Order: sequence, then structure tokens, then C-alpha cells
Amino acid sequence: MASQDWVEKDFYAALGVSKDASEADIKKAYRKLARKYHPDTNKDNPEAEKKFKDISEAYSVLSDEQQRKEYDAIRAMGSGARFTAGGGGGGFEDIFGDVFGGGGQRVRYSTGGGGAGFEDILGGMFGGGGGGFGGFQQRPQRGADRKAETTISFKGSIEGTTIGLRTREGEVIEIRVPAGVRDGQTIRAKGKGEPGAAGAGDLLVTVRVNEHPFFKRDGNDITVEVPVSFNEAALGATISVPTISGENVRMKVPAGSPSGKRMRLRGRGVKTSKRTGDMYVVLNIVVPKDLSEEAKKAVEDYAQATAGDDPRANIASQAKL
Repeated sequence: MASQDWVEKDFYAALGVSKDASEADIKKAYRKLARKYHPDTNKDNPEAEKKFKDISEAYSVLSDEQQRKEYDAIRAMGSGARFTAGGGGGGFEDIFGDVFGGGGQRVRYSTGGGGAGFEDILGGMFGGGGGGFGGFQQRPQRGADRKAETTISFKGSIEGTTIGLRTREGEVIEIRVPAGVRDGQTIRAKGKGEPGAAGAGDLLVTVRVNEHPFFKRDGNDITVEVPVSFNEAALGATISVPTISGENVRMKVPAGSPSGKRMRLRGRGVKTSKRTGDMYVVLNIVVPKDLSEEAKKAVEDYAQATAGDDPRANIASQAKL
């Protein structure tokens, strides 16, 4: 850079610092202004782009001890001397490493024809493309995500399944639905979305699960309603209960169990990668519609034997407002 350019430009004013500002003050001022005026955050704003060039140029000189001394000397002498910058420029990556979480390879700024240009630094830090100050390029964009919805069987949600989805172009994409998927859950198939310069997007599939007539799911737990006879509930019994694994398990019903009693079978619920739920068995005492004469006589004998028992003895007090 010619001395005349340095004489005409006040780098201290560009950064908003005094002439005796410390290296730390200069760095702090530059970081603040770089955030404010960087072209990536000021799209189609020529004034901001020019401001960013000015503060970058100012920092490239004032951050280097030798260049700063020569700049101060030239400004003090006026336009009689000439100076060409090069060699010991400050490392911008150190600043951007603090501000934007970067850190990478050290690159020096040079105002001459050799060395890396400032746009190369920005290309690494902000995803620019080396297009220079005249036009910062945006980083390559990833393809858009696709969305789809599918319905699977209850069994498929428990055991896992594979589905095929056809795209608009006629391509069939196979998607693996994991075991334990819930109704309304969205699964992501990476790289199955729209193509893009930085790679394809993802395919987001919302899964709907058909209800089952016997098994009811709540999170990873399963609830079933099992009918039992009056004598099984009254006297106690061991009954067989189906599970989602297809296996029947034996379960003891305690004597005197009321209708609606809820009993747990540990580890018999839905199994996922994170946990396995439980299965809850709700007893439903079934009252027969038609009784044989022998059965009817037995019930009458039971009623006579328990005539002093009133199941509604406390209902009146419970019903008081």
C-alpha cells in the first residue's frame, strides 16, 4: 500500500480507538465491529461491506507492531515517504477463533500480490467461496428435507418393519421402522431427501399405528382387559394371559379380587432401545346371562348364605355433598 493511502486513512478512527490504544483494545474493537458489519450478516448492503473492508484493513496494520510503527511514522511525516506492507501481518484466525469458535490454520494478511488474501480467511471461517471483497459467496446448501406419512400395523410397531415409499420421480425408498415406534412418531432417514450441492437432505416420515382390538398401548406399557368368572374372582385362580410377544403367561388371580383390579406383569410391555415397559392386566368379572337350574340353585344358596352382607352399606354417606 502506498504511503499516500495511509496518510489519507485514519485506522484508529476506523476502529474507534485512541492512538495509544493497547493491542487488546484494538483486538476487542475489531471483534465487535467484525460481528456488526460482516457481509454474511448484512446481505446486499454495500455500505456494510465497505465498512467491513475498512475495519479489516485498519486491523491488519494496527494489529502488527512493526506495521503500526511505520503507519504512525508516515502519518506524522505526511505524504513524503512510501511504504509497502508485507511479511509480518497479524493472524486474523486468532480473532475469529475467539469470536466465532474457529481456530484452524494460521493465515496471514498481505496487501501485496503474494500471500493469502483476506477473503481466503473468511472462506474458511464463514463458509465463503474466495470470491474476494467484491462478492462474498454463500456456502453450498444442503438439499431440502422431504416429508412423508405412513401407516403400519400394531405388530409392525412392536417388532419393527420395513416400508417402501415412492417418490414423485418413481423411485422407491426403503425405510426401516425401528421396533417400539409410537403412533405419531417421526423417524429420520438421512440422505434420502432432495439433492443439494452440499449433500442430500433427509426424509422425515411420520408413522401412524393401527389400533389393536386387545392390546392398548400407553407409552411403553401395555394394558389388557381379561374376563374372569365370578368363582375365579371369589375363590382365586390361575389364568392364562396373552402377551405382545405371542407367548401366553400364567398369572395368579388372588381370592376376593374385585372387577377392575389391576395387576402388573413386569417386562412384558414394549421393548425399545432405551427401556422395556410393563403389561397391566385389568380383571373384568363376567356375569353369565343364562344359568342352568343347577347353577341358579347354587347362586340362590350363595345369596342366602351371604344375606347379611350389604355391598352398598356405606354408599349413602359417600354420596353426601
